[in-house]
Amino acid sequence: MDELVSIGVPPSGGGVARLPRPDWLRIRLSTPEPYQRVRRLMEGLNLNTVCEEARCPNIYECWGEHGTATFMILGDTCTRRCGFCAVHTGRPAAGVDAGEPARVAEAATAMGLRHVVVTSVDRDDLPDGGAGHFADTIRAIRDQLPEAAVEVLTPDFRGVEDALDVVLAERPDVFSHNMETVPRLYRQARPGSSYERSLALLAEAAARRDSGGYEGRVKTGLMVGLGETTAELEATIRDIRSAGTEILTIGQYLQPSRDHLPVDRYVHPDEFARLRGFALCLGYGHCESGPLVRSSYHAHEHVGAPPASP
Repeated sequence: MDELVSIGVPPSGGGVARLPRPDWLRIRLSTPEPYQRVRRLMEGLNLNTVCEEARCPNIYECWGEHGTATFMILGDTCTRRCGFCAVHTGRPAAGVDAGEPARVAEAATAMGLRHVVVTSVDRDDLPDGGAGHFADTIRAIRDQLPEAAVEVLTPDFRGVEDALDVVLAERPDVFSHNMETVPRLYRQARPGSSYERSLALLAEAAARRDSGGYEGRVKTGLMVGLGETTAELEATIRDIRSAGTEILTIGQYLQPSRDHLPVDRYVHPDEFARLRGFALCLGYGHCESGPLVRSSYHAHEHVGAPPASP
């Protein structure tokens, strides 16, 4: 199956005006054998991926062309209800699946990955926010794939003391936590989260790196098209850089369903290029910026990026 399709919520038939989707938001929907092989592997090992759960527009490229996937641990039910996210929300039915880290490592080995990206739902029901399970997963991957780089995209752990220490003690090559949007939009886009708390988590990870207590890279991601102004977006990019973050991804918000926040605007590729230039001028070592960019898009290229400038 190979078809060029537009992505995002289709125009409404119920009288609610929605922005027409621009030509640059078109992807090639293709499900060749490599794509099917990844799908069978995830189903066979009972693993979740953010590629599927968050309806990532790059799944056909990553699964079908590159044979990569972003593992989503700690179940498929998130304890928060973010206005932009397609992942199921509610009360998780179970605690922690102790066998999941080994299955993630098994899948990464079967796929021959050299850069393994692991993220999770928010698990505010767990005393440590899931930090220990992240640590177990990193160890399992390192046991089976010692040469692979490991990137973790974690929640904010609701500010749980020592949660960051638990994760960084396992020396992930990249520690990432997404800021997602500008401060003014947090209440509607990220209820239950805090701009200040997320920024503090990145700053603490960067401080550990700068003091020699952690040797990896620090990374975050932003969405555009939720209603932020250019001034707000640039101020947020400055905040993140001031916190010591060295890798930044910027992508277009795409409304996953009619129950989610609407798209305020579709940002032109030229503006994404300008934002990338702005970030690099601030000293970021790497900035991936484009309409279809997501946190783990081309993630293997981020590890080898030059260090951030002072």
